[in-house]
Amino acid sequence: MDFLDEPFPDVGTYEDFHTIDWLREKSRDTDRHRKITSKSKESIWELIKSLLDAWSGWVVMLLIGLLSGTLAGVIDLAVDWMTDLKEGVCLSAFWYSHEQCCWTSNETTFDDRDKCPQWQKWAELMTGHAEGAGAYVLNYFLYVLWALLFSFLAVSLVRVFAPYACGSGIPEIKTILSGFIIRGYLGKWTLLIKTVTLVLAVSSGLSLGKEGPLVHVACCCGNLFCSLFSKYSKNEGKRREVLSAAAAAGVSVAFGAPIGGVLFSLEEVSYYFPLKTLWRSFFAALVAAFTLRSINPFGNSRLVLFYVEYHTPWYMAELVPFILLGVFGGLWGTKTTQLGKYPVLEVIAVTGITAVLAYPNPYTRRSTSELISELFNDCGALESSQLCDYINNPNMSRPVDDIPDRPAGPGVYNALWQLALALIFKIVITIFTFGMKIPSGLFIPSMAVGAIAGRIVGIAVEQMAYHHHDWIIFKNWCRPGADCVTPGLYAMVGAAACLGGVTRMTVSLVVIMFELTGGLEYIVPLMAAAVTSKWVADAFGKEGIYESHIQLNGYPYLDVRDEFTHRTLATDVMRPRRNDPPLAVLTQDSTTVEDVETLIKDTDYNGFPVVVSRESERLIGFVQRRDLTLAIKNARQKQDGVVSSSVVYFTEDAPQLPASNPQPLKLRRILNLSPFTVTDHTPMETVVDIFRKLGLRQCLVTRSGRLLGIITKKDVLRHMAQMMNQDPESIMFN
Repeated sequence: MDFLDEPFPDVGTYEDFHTIDWLREKSRDTDRHRKITSKSKESIWELIKSLLDAWSGWVVMLLIGLLSGTLAGVIDLAVDWMTDLKEGVCLSAFWYSHEQCCWTSNETTFDDRDKCPQWQKWAELMTGHAEGAGAYVLNYFLYVLWALLFSFLAVSLVRVFAPYACGSGIPEIKTILSGFIIRGYLGKWTLLIKTVTLVLAVSSGLSLGKEGPLVHVACCCGNLFCSLFSKYSKNEGKRREVLSAAAAAGVSVAFGAPIGGVLFSLEEVSYYFPLKTLWRSFFAALVAAFTLRSINPFGNSRLVLFYVEYHTPWYMAELVPFILLGVFGGLWGTKTTQLGKYPVLEVIAVTGITAVLAYPNPYTRRSTSELISELFNDCGALESSQLCDYINNPNMSRPVDDIPDRPAGPGVYNALWQLALALIFKIVITIFTFGMKIPSGLFIPSMAVGAIAGRIVGIAVEQMAYHHHDWIIFKNWCRPGADCVTPGLYAMVGAAACLGGVTRMTVSLVVIMFELTGGLEYIVPLMAAAVTSKWVADAFGKEGIYESHIQLNGYPYLDVRDEFTHRTLATDVMRPRRNDPPLAVLTQDSTTVEDVETLIKDTDYNGFPVVVSRESERLIGFVQRRDLTLAIKNARQKQDGVVSSSVVYFTEDAPQLPASNPQPLKLRRILNLSPFTVTDHTPMETVVDIFRKLGLRQCLVTRSGRLLGIITKKDVLRHMAQMMNQDPESIMFN
């Protein structure tokens, strides 16, 4: 085998929008490893080099964790500041957000902690009047204006500099991890533009989250650091292991959930996840979370905005409303999006409508994360929010922690109305927002929809338990004067249910939710809601939002979860079909350079089988189109005597040629001598399994050693689509 000493660059690389060959990448890495190990015994320097090579994986993880944690912290701080900029400005230091501004103030009292002289709304700053109709209209107008400015900037930057920075990026990352190549999707420009436009898009008040895009940002960091180490930059299979770990770091900083991040990568995005990647993901997620904690963007020593602690247990009877919330989440997960024709106009229009409708309602005016944070909150003795406006019993002694259930005051009923309107608004507007050409995550809006629904249900159950504590369902666990129902817990369960309905996550979802909220004893309600929402959503449509996006874009993604139950054989799927021209092949020692070049020019196949001769059709190996083109181009430049009439041979020894013939060209080192073959009677479900588990690009079909045809990944996907009565032409790429 003289395959190892690579005499010319680019051999074994792939074209854009092509699928990698996992088996080939794996064997190349094994060869590289063997070479390094054998060299390391020669000298101390080689030994050090081999140790550095072994450590490079951990170094990459460390760098990914540091950079993605830093970026997440910067994004959090910037979003905070720019969201508040729509309403007013801090006079003492304009780069402070509303909260930071009032922290530094000495005149803030506990009751009016949101009001301090340093923070002025725009109307007050411009006209000097803080109250009144004029001030309200001016503030309203400026709020909408800022929102439009932010979103216009975001969509323009995406359009001009990095078209790949739009959307959440998770469907594409799933496709890339399954072995597909999208050049530039994880590039430097995408990283830069995505980070900047994500801040703009979230600050503009659109119904979108930063959580999904943070996974894309982390994967861009991973790709950036892969290019520093040849071990990863030259091997697409190894690079994908790093990207799997980067996805875990992304979720870790998005939700402050390192373990949830590792599980998310394992359950939702990764295709090939060896044990080594599991440890590395764990390490990357840890470093990323640690970095974010050092930046401390929310000033509460937590990694996320909505951290809660509940003190009351939950009761068996509450599983009924929890499961109902699960059903609601499953129904929410069946929605689809319809946009994408006029990118700039759509963004401007949707932002305008969002801002105009959101401003009057205090629950939609603030950022979605703050809204979720308030909905998760338990009403303590010190809460000043409208949701906590209960009527207190004057002669009751007040322990700080355990406040008994109380009748709702006017503020709560007012809040319920506003929440019901906010729920309708969020449901409608999110369907239009997700699919626009700006960075947009679906995690946070889905959680908001669920949290609003959950809080409404929670307050309803709480009031029922208070007014009818002699009913049979409340009798066992709700004495008068006790704290039985926590409405915040219902909001948390609703948020989990909606997120699960959209993404169909189960295990990682529950872990993310309890890391997010610190509610360990509420795992059972969360599990009940997550499972119910998955069942309900699966009943309406098999795939989650990411799978349907992959289908919409026609990416060649073979889902591990899809069952193939049809009784077809390899011979039904392979090409050439009955009336097709014969298969394009090369012979081992009778094709000339000119024949090869003509074949490459006239066809667009990704590779060609090599046979002994056209008569016998006995298979020898398979050669990639790209390697063939590069090898011939290289030989014409470097090797003397190679002309169009030179014979190309793939055997060990040169064929016997007349003396007058020009010098032949040996191309054995680019020939794959062990291509994957199946017989023509192999059942298709076995073939689909082979493609899925080994990550093949193509597979040759033989009968007793004779070549009959070829099956590519695209043929498999087309066949599966046909069997499910879908349009087989919807799969666009090879």
